[in-house]
Order: sequence, then structure tokens, then C-alpha cells
Amino acid sequence: MFRGEEMVHLNCTNAPAAVSSDSSIAGIGVLLSFILTAGVSVFMSGIIILKENRKKRVKVIRKMLLSFSDQQIITGIGLQGLGLTEMKRLVPYHFFILWMLSLLSTVTHINTLLALVNDFKRDWILRWLRQFFMFVNLLLSVTCGIFLLMVVIKDLEPTLPIACVWEVPSTSTPPNVWISIAATIAVITGQAIFFVVSVWYLHVKERRWISIIQLTGLFFFTAIGIGAVARVVLVSQAFGTPSVPLSDNQEKVWDFGQILSMLLLILPLISAVEILRGMFKKNFVEAETSKQKFSSPPLSTSLFPLSDYRGGRERERERENERAKGTLSRRRLQEESWKADKVSDRHFIRAKSFLGP
Repeated sequence: MFRGEEMVHLNCTNAPAAVSSDSSIAGIGVLLSFILTAGVSVFMSGIIILKENRKKRVKVIRKMLLSFSDQQIITGIGLQGLGLTEMKRLVPYHFFILWMLSLLSTVTHINTLLALVNDFKRDWILRWLRQFFMFVNLLLSVTCGIFLLMVVIKDLEPTLPIACVWEVPSTSTPPNVWISIAATIAVITGQAIFFVVSVWYLHVKERRWISIIQLTGLFFFTAIGIGAVARVVLVSQAFGTPSVPLSDNQEKVWDFGQILSMLLLILPLISAVEILRGMFKKNFVEAETSKQKFSSPPLSTSLFPLSDYRGGRERERERENERAKGTLSRRRLQEESWKADKVSDRHFIRAKSFLGP
């Protein structure tokens, strides 16, 4: 997707009048897939946080959100890593879109972290692995932010590759440079703060303020994600007006890559159907087992005798009844024999007294 071999030698002297579009980075389908995935993840995070604060479990959404959480952090790392490897070809316009998409993935991942914190606390391997990925994402984000900060400071030509920021001298200072510098520094600092807060949240044991932290963090990070989406929509050719002259309109075309990016969104739906099917099957088996255990046995037929349907408890109960009946009958026989013996003894004594010695 990334055409890294098109620019082997870095040319920072002659700025072209226009640059070619790159639908693999800023295509309409690619951007929509990122935005929709982030939106679904935030929506599911909100459902879990609101439901579980009311002591309700959401098993299906929780399982789906676990896969979305992994996808978001890996997406953020992959975007920034590929952007840095392609910095000799990418112009600041495409590099900025990559950075905003990675910011969207980062805040979306933090939202999933707010909802799934108990899952990560129970398994220390998952918790430390998650922290490692967040730290790698932070380093890449700070590096990309420094590149974009130098673009603003040096007023780099928008059609030159972003790697030229270290090769060309500063030409002029634009009037709004301090606003751009402050905004870039704020994003870099914010990502560092996000990392520290996320690590603290994974290790905090105090449960008193968890619900307040979850709700506040959900609204705060969702607002940042909406800001990143708005920035991408405004500066991209697919939805808005690009900040650099492009030689074609390929980023607006629904080609194979854009359609494929949208089709891949079906995969989470298939996973959801599989999870639901597994849960329904499990509940059905449990219900049938409980019915066979506590319900009365069916009527006996010639093909299916009654003894085949009776559970272990009923057979044991019958055995106890039979033993009790046998014990009772034996006692009655003994009592009757004792009575007969007493009667015979009494008659013998009377006869002996009547006949005399």
C-alpha cells in the first residue's frame, strides 16, 4: 500500500508544484473505516461503563470490545511506524493525517481501557503487555509530533517530503506559527499525560472513585477523538479541502482498496454472531439439564421404559422407601409373634391352674 520505492533519493531543493494523492493513507474508504471503528468502540465502551455501574453484566459486548481494544493500540503503532519509515516520500499533509488517525486510535484505546480495566487487572501479563504497547505508541507519537513541530517552525514547503525538515533552513516565520506550535506541543504533552494516567488507572486499587473516573474519562477522551476526526475531515481531500495542491482526485475514488477497507468492517459483526450463538447454545444446554434434573419423569412406553428416564435421585428415593417398607413389615411380624407368644403363655397358665397340680 505504501509506495516507498518511488523516492529513493531525498530531493529537498526543488519543491514540485503539486504532489500525487495517496488513497492508501487518506482515501475515503480508509478514513471511513478508521472513523467507524473508533465510533463503535467508544459506543461499546460507554454501554459497558453505564451498565456495569448499575451492577449489570454485558458479556457479549465485553468480548467484542476486547478485540477492538487490541486493534486500536496496534493500529496506532502501525500508522506511526509506517509513517516514520515513509518520511522520505510523505509530505506533511499525509503525515499529519496519519498522526491524527493515530491520535484517534490512542484515545479510543484509552476509552476501551476505562471499560475493560477489571479484565486487565486480573491478568498481570495482559496488563504489562498493554503498558508496553502504550509506551511504544507514546514514543512514536512524540517523534511524529516533533517532525510536525519542526515543519511549522521552519515553514517547510507543503510539497516537500517531511524528511526535508532536517535538511532545509528556516525561511520565514508565518503569522500563526505560535498557535500551531502551541497546539502541537499540547497534543504531544497530552499523549504523555494520557500514558501516565492510563498506567495509574491499571494499578489503582481504590474502587470509590472508579465510576466517576470512567464517566469523566469517557466524555473527555471522546471529545478529543471527535476533535481529531473533525481535523481529518477538514484537511483531507476525501471530505474537505487539502492543505497542499494534489495532482489528482484519487483520494475521493471508491477503488478496490477503499471498498476492501469497508468490507473488513463486517468481520466484527461475524465475531458478534459467533459469540451470541455460543452463549445461546450454552444457556440452552444448561436449561435442558436443569429441566431433566428437577422435572417429573415422563410416562413409560414400551420403547422407552420408565427406569430409563428416572434420575439418580428418584431411584435412590425409591430404594429408601423399599427399605423402609421392608423394615416396617419385619417389625410388624415380630410384634405379632410376640403377641401370639404372650397369648399362648396366658392360656397355658390358666389351663394349669384349672387342672391343678
